Amino acid sequence: MSAAHLYPIWLLAAGVCSLVLAQQSLLGGNSGGQNPCSIKQTCRDCIQTPSCAWCSQPDFGDGKRCFQPGSPVSKQCQSKYIHNPQNELAILIAKNLTKSSAGIGGGAYGSSGSSFFSSSSSSSSSSSSSSSSSHHQEVVQIYPQKLDLKLRLNKMEKVTFYYEQAEDYPVDLYYLMDLSQSMKDDKDNLSKLGDQLASNMRGITSNFRLGFGSFVDKVVMPYVSTVPANLIEPCSKCEAPYGFQNVMSLSTNTSRFSGEVRDAAVSGNLDAPEGGFDAIMQAVVCRKEIGWREKARRLLVFSTDAGFHYAGDGKLGGIVKPNDGECHLDSKGLYTHSTFQDYPSISQVNLKVKQNSINVIFAVTAEEHDIYERLSKHIEGSSSGKLSNDSSNVVHLVREQYEKISSSVEMKDTASSAVKVSYFSKCLNSSDLSQTNKCDGLKVGTRVQFEAHVELKECPKNPKDWKQTFNIYPVGINETLTINLEMLCDCPCEHPGHEWYEDYSPHCSGAGTYKCGVCECDESHFGRKCECDTNNLRAGAGDDLTAGCRPDNTTHVDCSGRGMCVCGQCECEQRPNPEEQITGAFCECDNFSCDRHNGVLCSGPEQGTCECGTCVCKPGWTHGSIGQACDCSTSSDMCMAPGGNGEVCSGRGQCECGQCKCNKEEETGRTYTGQFCERCTTCPGRCMELRDCVMCRAYKTGPLSEEECAANCTHFELILVDEVKLDEEKDESICVFDDEDDCRFEFVYWYNRTSIVVEAQKERQCPPQVFILGIVLGVIGAIVLIGLALLLLWKLLTTIHDRREFAKFEKERTLAKWDTGENPIYKQATSTFKNPTYAGK
Repeated sequence: MSAAHLYPIWLLAAGVCSLVLAQQSLLGGNSGGQNPCSIKQTCRDCIQTPSCAWCSQPDFGDGKRCFQPGSPVSKQCQSKYIHNPQNELAILIAKNLTKSSAGIGGGAYGSSGSSFFSSSSSSSSSSSSSSSSSHHQEVVQIYPQKLDLKLRLNKMEKVTFYYEQAEDYPVDLYYLMDLSQSMKDDKDNLSKLGDQLASNMRGITSNFRLGFGSFVDKVVMPYVSTVPANLIEPCSKCEAPYGFQNVMSLSTNTSRFSGEVRDAAVSGNLDAPEGGFDAIMQAVVCRKEIGWREKARRLLVFSTDAGFHYAGDGKLGGIVKPNDGECHLDSKGLYTHSTFQDYPSISQVNLKVKQNSINVIFAVTAEEHDIYERLSKHIEGSSSGKLSNDSSNVVHLVREQYEKISSSVEMKDTASSAVKVSYFSKCLNSSDLSQTNKCDGLKVGTRVQFEAHVELKECPKNPKDWKQTFNIYPVGINETLTINLEMLCDCPCEHPGHEWYEDYSPHCSGAGTYKCGVCECDESHFGRKCECDTNNLRAGAGDDLTAGCRPDNTTHVDCSGRGMCVCGQCECEQRPNPEEQITGAFCECDNFSCDRHNGVLCSGPEQGTCECGTCVCKPGWTHGSIGQACDCSTSSDMCMAPGGNGEVCSGRGQCECGQCKCNKEEETGRTYTGQFCERCTTCPGRCMELRDCVMCRAYKTGPLSEEECAANCTHFELILVDEVKLDEEKDESICVFDDEDDCRFEFVYWYNRTSIVVEAQKERQCPPQVFILGIVLGVIGAIVLIGLALLLLWKLLTTIHDRREFAKFEKERTLAKWDTGENPIYKQATSTFKNPTYAGK
């Protein structure tokens, strides 16, 4: 290919690569793998990469200027040329919280490694005066008040601040009332309750002001009848209709409030919805006319018994000009643009309420409460309450809603989309930080600590947006923590005036700008030192133009064998697949040679991306123990037993890649097994837990009723089988029980990915049925028979014994030698000898 044919390629390379690639050897033993710093070619790109530093040393040679601190490269660069910016936090204004007994030290702010100072001591608080009271000291409820923050991309900084509700905090209450005909009785009651409302609010704060405004609707058809007579008196004893009127600006003269409400005349309109949004907008944005104070809790009580018109409804009356969100009140307090501008939208009302730190209280009747309750969710700091049909409970409602608002603090911010702010807090009765921006149940003097984690997610394309100011503020309170943010998205040496910045520098062959140690060539030159001229291939080139296309002198392969060296610069080859790209100063990187899982590169784009031969995992995924393909989930959901107590691996192991690795307790000798480490040879399983549910679902028996069974026994899948068999491959557990009928039943259970599976035998193993009555009768009969037999035996033995004795008696009587008529025992009183042989013979 001729040089003429190469010119378009050089021109393309010069246009795309106006910043010169710094070709150098891979120093510091980095040949074993790539890091995200090594491929960055400018100081700006380098510091926008986390944990990377830049070396601007002029005689640095061919080493990579973007490196990781602590690497061998950092030792070769002199410290004064190393640019590694860190987050910096500086406290500018830190006035003590009101009633704070002691100042809060500035050392409580910022994370380690951040530098900060306080340019305004906490004693700088000053008193402020108002039109109503000049003796009230300036109230401070958020500490500190102003910070300077320098933030590097993707490097989070912690900002600690405090909120404390001050005692006797000023309150401005503006009562905005619908004065259509249906609200006449409400108006009469409000005039009677005005003094009571003021008295109740003074029980909360002595620095209280009250105002009053009214509204009807736009004076055009179809909202209001435009018949001339009706424009004068739309209903009996009614005044002419109007849009909104500021009847009484905020004032401490609360007795005047009752009079103004009493004297205010009702009016009438045609359709059901009212022009309340027009009135809210004017009451919010006309700060001077209404009399809103800078340092006060601002309450706007909106009272009505009807719905509302919003943006777009004005077209019905031929009004197409959008609401401009500006104040349009005349000297009498009347809204002058009611018939010229459309109603404001909900988002417009929310924006103005938020900008002016006003808490809107929707005091509406029960019929309209649901829609206004939904509306309050879209308007920051607003709430809703049910108003009785005659507004007799307005005093209680306002006090209740005020206490609800004042007992809660919610932190929000005005940061742009490039900045992420996460909130953590130590709310009441909490010693640890938890992620929340809201605390409830606060009382006067309760100090709450918040911690904002500020992180720069991206550098805006327009450098003018690299300096921003945003506020962190409690909703509904006109106090803020102002943060002046400077985004560290480039290097000072990339701007004119710096000692390492030089236009048409000799370091760049006079054809480029020297910035931070590298050259940025003009349109007609390129190369490491702008030595390549698109019009003349050899202009300014050295003897060996290919040296810059090799990482070191140990190889003779240009551009890693995957590109072409043009004027000391690699042009990487194009792959047939346009999604596969070869990149890097020496074409050493690509996005297609990373590890694969199941044949998918880095397990797919949802799990990881291939960057310079290494899989960079998406959140929720990491590398496995074998490969580096982002195939390992960091979620522990797959390690929690279905229907369990929510513990990872049953609290007996660690979750690795979505699988449980069970523990072995050396002290007790217990070894846990199972998919969720739920099995233990010496530990109870879940048999007892499942027993009653299996009995009621499989056999309709057991202690659980049918309703209890339906409510509590649906957390497992039941399968009935003829015979229960234990399958160890499924990691099953077997359970055997006897029920109240002495019937034995068996079941096994195991875990699948979504639930517990139970296999139970269809029929219980019950003992054979016994005829109890027959057994009882048989036993009784046997006892009777045995008794009779014993009696007969006894009688027989007795008879035999008697007969034997009688026979013996008869025998002895037969052998007797004495006369049967003489008693042989008897003896005479005298002794007589007789020969017994011949006696009586």
